[in-house]
Amino acid sequence: MEFFEDYKYIIVPIATWFFIQLFKVIYDLVTTKKFNFKRILGAGGMPSSHSAVVISLTTLIGKYEGTDTAQFAMSLIFACVVMYDAAGVRRAAGKQAKLLNRIIETPGLSRVEVSEKLVEALGHTPTQVIVGALIGLVVGLIF
Repeated sequence: MEFFEDYKYIIVPIATWFFIQLFKVIYDLVTTKKFNFKRILGAGGMPSSHSAVVISLTTLIGKYEGTDTAQFAMSLIFACVVMYDAAGVRRAAGKQAKLLNRIIETPGLSRVEVSEKLVEALGHTPTQVIVGALIGLVVGLIF
C-alpha cells in the first residue's frame, strides 16, 4: 500500500486512462461486433480519457496537497488547456479530416491518391469532455 501512496499521482491517472480506453474498446466491440485494437490508443469518443486523466490528477493534487499550492494551480491550468484542445483544436482538425476524406473519395473532384484515410476521430464534443472531467473528479475523490 505504501507503493500506491508514493505513486498515486501516476497510478490513478494512468489507471483512469486505461479503464476508459478499455471501456471504449468493449463498447465498440458490442456495437460493431468487431474488435478494434486501435481504439485502446485512439483519440476521440465518449468519454474523453484526456479530460478524465488531467482532472483526476488535479483532484488528487487539490485533495492531498491543497488547492492553494503552485502544483494545484499548474495542474488546473494544464487541465483547462488539455480540455480546450480536445473540444476545440483537435475537434476542428477531425472535422477537416472528415471533409478532406470526402473530397478525396469524390470521383472526378480530386486527382489526389492517398494510401489511407485521414483520422477523423481526433477530438471530443463538449459533452464528451464534461463527462470525462466528471469521471476524473469522482476517481480523484475516491482515491
